[in-house]
Amino acid sequence: MSENTELREQVRARYAQAATAVTTGTRNADLLTEETPVASCCSPAAAEDTGSDSCCAPTERSFGAGLYDEATAAGLPLEAVEASLGCGNPTAVAELHEGERVLDLGSGGGIDVLLSAHRVGPTGFAYGVDMTEEMLALAEKNKAEAGAENIEFLKGTIEDVPLPDEAVDVVISNCVINLSTDKPAVLGEMFRVLTTGGRIGVSDVVAEDRLTPEQRAERGSYVGCIAGALSKTEYLDGLAAAGFTDASVEFTHEAADGMHAAIIRATKPAN
Repeated sequence: MSENTELREQVRARYAQAATAVTTGTRNADLLTEETPVASCCSPAAAEDTGSDSCCAPTERSFGAGLYDEATAAGLPLEAVEASLGCGNPTAVAELHEGERVLDLGSGGGIDVLLSAHRVGPTGFAYGVDMTEEMLALAEKNKAEAGAENIEFLKGTIEDVPLPDEAVDVVISNCVINLSTDKPAVLGEMFRVLTTGGRIGVSDVVAEDRLTPEQRAERGSYVGCIAGALSKTEYLDGLAAAGFTDASVEFTHEAADGMHAAIIRATKPAN
């Protein structure tokens, strides 16, 4: 098994476990054992990776449901909120409008897809792509509970999105791109599925330019959303190489020393 394949399987297994924890009511903290590390960026295991427990402190959370205020989460299925493992609120970042078509890369339990569907209204549509069967099952359950009809969850990877060219107006993602072992492919797929003039609004973990890949790995694991993070310059260069313009990376809060949750925006230019 190649290193990339092994890392992807570790990510899949962690997020499968997270979905199971939510659906069985055991949730993340109760599943922590040496044999079955918990599937969350905001967990005691991840905190140990980063050398800090601040990401899970109730007053300063870097990951998870705590990043959605009560007004935003109101009316959502509880399991959709509990399954959130992201580092931001990309639906707000993307400034969604009525009638738009939205794609969420790595949609997990579906919280950002449900929020997107509400924001774009009945004339819009929201897709979610995820590679984990357990997360897709949880997302479908949350979709049914919410009674949302303008949603479709698709099984696939974010490096090979199962949608045609120019299928959506907006691409969002919440702390998932850092987990990919082929980030140029992800950025290329985002560009491909966007319509001309379309945009991205992504929340992700991003490193300060001063940190080498080795230093990032010292601050946390790959599956803990730290070691695989791009630097700010690497992100901007990758977006430019994919064809995006007007790209920006804005740090919002620290996830580890020199590592930040960030808002990433860019546009697919008109021909």
